[in-house]
Amino acid sequence: MSISPWIKAARLRTLPLALAGTVSGNLLAYLKNNSGDNISFILCVLTAVFLQILSNYANDYGDFKNGADTDERTDRMLASGKITISSMRFMIVILIIICLLLGISLLVYAIDTFNTSFYVLLSLGIAGIMAAYFYTAGKKPYGYNGFGDLSVFVFFGLLSVLGSYYLQTQTLDVNALFLSLSIGFLSVGVLNINNIRDIDSDRQKNKWTIPAKIGKSKALIYHLALLCLAFIFILSSVAKQLNLILFIYFVAFSLFILLHYSQLSNCKTRNDYNAQLKRLSLGTFVFSISLITIQFFF
Repeated sequence: MSISPWIKAARLRTLPLALAGTVSGNLLAYLKNNSGDNISFILCVLTAVFLQILSNYANDYGDFKNGADTDERTDRMLASGKITISSMRFMIVILIIICLLLGISLLVYAIDTFNTSFYVLLSLGIAGIMAAYFYTAGKKPYGYNGFGDLSVFVFFGLLSVLGSYYLQTQTLDVNALFLSLSIGFLSVGVLNINNIRDIDSDRQKNKWTIPAKIGKSKALIYHLALLCLAFIFILSSVAKQLNLILFIYFVAFSLFILLHYSQLSNCKTRNDYNAQLKRLSLGTFVFSISLITIQFFF
């Protein structure tokens, strides 16, 4: 069995976005306490990675089973025939088990007692696994009805940042909340690019994402709103300690947003949209991590 199709199905280019919230939450906790638990950090990262791979495999499987992916999608492993349905089902089950084991290990290690926090976070973790699978899989995938944006906002933003932060500090604060909101909006922006790119094919296959419902022009306005909200909440998270270095950071972030939006508005081909998708995904990771790193040293 060739490993190449499995690597392609994992879509490793999506990992920076998946890691942005988890790494940021941990680094913010390190910043607050001047120290942190490295084992908890590693378990958080591994859980995020395997959850994202599970999501990508389930997406490949769900879109194929529901008819959204046909044989012209050579980039999808089931639609192209490079992976069989039975093999993908087996791998999805294995990944669910791995995610459960990693998540439970993280909670047992970080919380160290079966209290309310343990069970709340366990429930949220199980919800995350279910969200990863049922986004496009199952009889009624919620991603086909415009709810993917909300799921991404909650799990890539709020839960990713606040959960990681809480596991390190056993507390929550407003700066962590603002950062989680910002990363959540940027993550929804990445999904929105994907959905703008696929408006025509999604409508044909009865996949009603937000852009498919409202059209391209309104979806671009929606995208700009997401970017602006992300900027506002990132600024709010450090407003009280704003200095020259952070001012330069925000100028750079503003220029990145403006350039990205201008280029996205002029996208014509699938490759054009893919390029913007990758840039915003990587930009979310870079700008979220660099914001905290600046505060470490300045």
